[in-house]
Amino acid sequence: MEAFTLATVSLIIAVSLLIYKKDDPLKRSYAFLCLAISFFKIASLLGNFWKLDPLILGEKIFLLSLPPLTVRFTQIFLKGKTLFASHDFTTTLIVSATLVVISLWIPPRYYLYGEVFSLFYVGYVLFLSYLSLLFYVRKRARSVEKRRLGYLVVAVPIALGLWVFDLWVSFGLSNLVIAALLYFILLIIAYPHLTELHELMAKALVISITTGFAVFLFYLVMGLFNKGRTFPLPFTYVLLACFTIVISISPFKVILEKLFKVIYPESKDVFTSLYALDAKLEREKALLLEEMAPVLAHEIRNPLGSIKGAAQFLYTDAAGESKKLLGVIIEEVDRLNSVVSQFLDYAKPHALNLKIQDINKIVERAVSLIRANGDTARISWEMDFSPALPMMRVDEEQILQLMLNMIMNAIDAMPEGGTLRIKTLRGKLPEVTKAVGIIIQDTGHGMGKEELKNIFKPFFTTKKRGVGLGLAICQKIVKNHGGYIRVKSMPGKGTIFYICIGSITKSTPDDEEVTGTYGKNLGGRR
Repeated sequence: MEAFTLATVSLIIAVSLLIYKKDDPLKRSYAFLCLAISFFKIASLLGNFWKLDPLILGEKIFLLSLPPLTVRFTQIFLKGKTLFASHDFTTTLIVSATLVVISLWIPPRYYLYGEVFSLFYVGYVLFLSYLSLLFYVRKRARSVEKRRLGYLVVAVPIALGLWVFDLWVSFGLSNLVIAALLYFILLIIAYPHLTELHELMAKALVISITTGFAVFLFYLVMGLFNKGRTFPLPFTYVLLACFTIVISISPFKVILEKLFKVIYPESKDVFTSLYALDAKLEREKALLLEEMAPVLAHEIRNPLGSIKGAAQFLYTDAAGESKKLLGVIIEEVDRLNSVVSQFLDYAKPHALNLKIQDINKIVERAVSLIRANGDTARISWEMDFSPALPMMRVDEEQILQLMLNMIMNAIDAMPEGGTLRIKTLRGKLPEVTKAVGIIIQDTGHGMGKEELKNIFKPFFTTKKRGVGLGLAICQKIVKNHGGYIRVKSMPGKGTIFYICIGSITKSTPDDEEVTGTYGKNLGGRR
C-alpha cells in the first residue's frame, strides 16, 4: 500500500508540473525525476503479482534512469555549482544504458550482484547530489536562499534516518517517507517565496490535520453504516489512502484545470477556492492604497494650487492669446484637482453613516439634480419607482453619489439623445430579507465583451477626457452596502446596469438570476 502511495504521489506531481510548468527547466527536470520514481514503483508493484520479463526489465530501466535524471536536476537546481562535471549527465546516461544491456545477458546466478551494484550506483549518485547541495548552501547560496535550502539539507538526512529505522522495525512506511520528501522538495522549488521554516511546516501541518480529519470521517461513516461489523482494512491502509488523496489534491487540480481549459474553456472560475488568497491580497492592496493616496494627493495638490494662483494672478492683466492660454491652464488645473478628488474617494476608507432611508427618494433627488444642472433636453426619461420598496439602512450621501455617477454615465453613452429608463424593485440577496434593486437602462452605443470585462477596473475608460474611476467608485459603494452590480450590454442597442443593495452577504447570485428579470429588454437575448 505504501509503495502505491509513493507511485501515485510522484506520478501526480510529475504530471502536474509537466502540464502547468512545462517551460520551466527546473520544474521539468524534477517532473521527469518523479516520473521515473513513479514508473519504477509501478513496475515493482506489478512485478510482485506477475513475474513477467517486461516488468522486470521496466523496473531495471526506471531504477537506472534515476542517476542521470538526478544529475540533471541537481545541475539545474544548484545553477551548475555542483560536484558533477558538465558532462556527467551524459556519462551517467551511458553507464545506466550499459547496465541495462548487461542485465539482459547476465547469468541468473549473478542477478543478486547486479542488483547490489545497481543500488550502490544509484545511492552513490544520490549521495553526490546531496553533498553538492550541502556545499552549495555553505559556500555559494545567498542569505535568503541559504535559509530556504538549509531546510532541505536538514530534511534529507531526517528522511534517510526514518527510512532506515522503518526498514529495521518493519512498519512498512519507508515509501511514505520518500513521498513526503518528494512533496517537501516540490514546496521548496515551487514556492521560492516561502523562506521561513514555519511557513513550510505550516503547509505540512495542514496536510497532516487534513489527513487526520479524512481518516476520522472515514471511520465515522463506516461506523454509522457498517452496522457494527469489523471493517477489514487495517488502520495503516486507511491512513495511507487518505494521505495519498490529500497530498494529491493540489497537483490533481492543476491537471484538471488544464484539461477543463481544453474541453470546457468557459469554465474560468470552476477551480476558484472560496477561501483563496485573492481576498487577502485585495485587502492588502486596498490598505496600501489607503496609506498612499493622502500623501500622493497632498504632493499633487500643493503645486497645483501654486500653479492656479499664479495663473489667476496673471489672468487679470492678460489679454488676447495670453489670456486664452491662462484660462486653459486654470481649467486643466481644476480638472486635475477633480481627478485627485476622485482618486481619494476611491482609495480612502469611508465610515458609513447608516440611517433608515427611502431609496426611491434618493433616486428621485439624483434625477432632479441632474435635470436641473445638466443639458438633458435630448434625453427621454422613463421612471418606474416601486411603491412597495422596504426602507433600507444606507448611507444617503454615498447612494446619492452612486446614482449621480450611474445616471451621468448613461447620459454620456447617448450623445445624440435617447431613452433613459430608471426602475426600482425589490432585490434578492442570499440570507438577506430586505434588498432593493435599481435598474438603469440606456439606448446608447453599448459595449463589447472586452469593455465589459474591464469597466469596473480603476483607471479604465473609453472617454477621451475620462479618469476611469467613476464605475470603480460605484462598485465600491455598492460593496460597502453588501450588494453587487451586474451589467449587460450589446453594441448599438444600449446597456443595462442592475444594482442590488442590502446588508453584507456571503455570496452573490449568478448572472442568470439577476439578469433574468430584465435581460429581455436587450433584444430578448441574454
